[in-house]
Amino acid sequence: MARMPNLPKPYIVDTEHSPHAELKPVPLAAVTLTNGFWAPRLAINREITLPAQYQQLESTGRLDNFRRAAGKLDIDFQGRYYNDSDVYKWVEAAAWSLAATEDPALKDMLEGVVHLIAEAQEPDGYLNTYFSFDRAPERWSNLRDMHELYCAGHLFHAAVAHYRTTGNTRLLDAARRFADLICDTFGSGQAQRPGVAGHPEIEMALVELARTTGDVRYLAQAVYFVDARGHGLLGNSAYHQDHQPLRETGCLTGHAVRAAYLVAGAADVLAETGEPALGEALTRLWQHMHSRQMYVTGGLGSRHRGEAIGADHELPNALAYAETCAGIANVMWAWRMLQLHGDAGYADLMERALYNAVLPGISLAGTTYFYVNPLATDGQAEPGGQIYQRQPWFGTACCPTNISRTLAAFPGMLYSVTGRTVWVHHYAANEAQLTLPDGRQLHIVQRTRYPWDGLVTIEILTEGTFTLKVRIPGWCDAQEERFRPTININSAPYTGEVQPSHYVTIERNWSVGDALCIRMPMAVRRIAAHPHILENTGRTALFRGPLLYCLEGLDHPQHDLRDIILPPSGALTSTFHTDLLGGVQVIEGTASAVTIDAAWTASPYRAVELPRGAMSALELTAIPYFAWANREPGALQIWLRRS
Repeated sequence: MARMPNLPKPYIVDTEHSPHAELKPVPLAAVTLTNGFWAPRLAINREITLPAQYQQLESTGRLDNFRRAAGKLDIDFQGRYYNDSDVYKWVEAAAWSLAATEDPALKDMLEGVVHLIAEAQEPDGYLNTYFSFDRAPERWSNLRDMHELYCAGHLFHAAVAHYRTTGNTRLLDAARRFADLICDTFGSGQAQRPGVAGHPEIEMALVELARTTGDVRYLAQAVYFVDARGHGLLGNSAYHQDHQPLRETGCLTGHAVRAAYLVAGAADVLAETGEPALGEALTRLWQHMHSRQMYVTGGLGSRHRGEAIGADHELPNALAYAETCAGIANVMWAWRMLQLHGDAGYADLMERALYNAVLPGISLAGTTYFYVNPLATDGQAEPGGQIYQRQPWFGTACCPTNISRTLAAFPGMLYSVTGRTVWVHHYAANEAQLTLPDGRQLHIVQRTRYPWDGLVTIEILTEGTFTLKVRIPGWCDAQEERFRPTININSAPYTGEVQPSHYVTIERNWSVGDALCIRMPMAVRRIAAHPHILENTGRTALFRGPLLYCLEGLDHPQHDLRDIILPPSGALTSTFHTDLLGGVQVIEGTASAVTIDAAWTASPYRAVELPRGAMSALELTAIPYFAWANREPGALQIWLRRS
């Protein structure tokens, strides 16, 4: 494992020297989003969201906690015991945002926060503001519940991001001192104590710290934390992923974010060790999650109680928890599995979750958030509760800064490289200056309106022989003409096989100006659910391209969305509305609504022969799910009755 380079590269996950990762990373700074769907969102994230979050960190006392720990303020600790982690995720988000875009105001904010963090560190390297002063004797006394190692992990990720984007080692030095203390404290050695994180995260962070510094001790510590689970250190709790050793586990259990963070960390370990048993376990867990535990959005976590993953096919709509952080964790796991194996199925899942499980968590304006992401609501407040609407912040504010760091990192997920090959994972208008492992510089430009349009043009601005691997998304259907993707090279049809959920490999001697044109027809698709997802029996969801669609009550004011019936056939069209929700593609068509028979008002249970009520036609309007609740709170429905 190489030592720290003089000039760090802003990799979001650095597999450049990982011996068991098939794909190698592309620096964030090498990819510039140019226009279209993603560039404005990342600009909002940098210019509006991150400054607003900084103000929340100030007003809620999170930054004052660091001032207190540094001895600059004589106040009580403010907020929840895990609040340091929100500051660290903000630092990571700000650092990634600055990787390719100059922003002096944001840079000043970032360096000010880094200064606060470094000043709060204890002489022995310990750094957690909740356990300062009077609580110092309680350190490491409750690893299951108190999130010390979780917060440490987010510090390490923040420090790596800050170093890789600025070259400044101040925060990295602080992170290393704390990591050294953790390595000295936990393990199986005589001078160490057994221990494991109740909330995984540190496993990923330690591997990334090892990759950055070249210190293999941090990798060994990550291996220890993965291996120590399932041996009773957390009470043999399935909720805390401690009921079985990871290599023996058949499915994800317990808290959804913790479960996905754990397997993401294990994937990082696998990239360095290549251990077959660990690889088999991760593949098995992935397949089970993907086929039985995941929402159609790519989200995870069906239970409000414990923010937990439920039983197989337990995927309720109105009662969905689907925490935004769990969608992000699914993206993180998929990205690492993609780097390991180069399998397009992992990129497909990333795409689904980014558009439909992560983006719904933040408003179009970039200032309010969803913590929980239901798939249905009648628009009425629950008894003692409130209508679903995004909030400017939360008492437990893990999601806002997590969204920001994910959005800021997105350009680093578009491409990978291997040998003489450029892998194109995701489609977004951008200009990329890529370096192959053999040192050759490649300049390519991607032009597209994706996800609104399935036309993607990749122009080559460097001559020479190399290979492009372009992903054909799984939502394309090679068996049905209207969905069938095609590829042209300089207007000449590509005659090789073009299959969905695969990479098409094109090797040639490229000339400057050569263009690869991918056409992926975006007809509206009707999707059915597994028969064991009983709530969706006889129901249909709508997709167009990678985007899941929904109905909002605002667009159907005369009807209860639960009464709308979409027939299994019939024309559905889509049109781009520039004046709606910042510009979105809308699905429209004719549906029906049933008028509930008056006899049902006396009792919810009647003989099955009772007529269900009269039918009437209506014009259906469906919008992308990520854009719901941006006009006013109200009803939502994704799965529509079809009979």
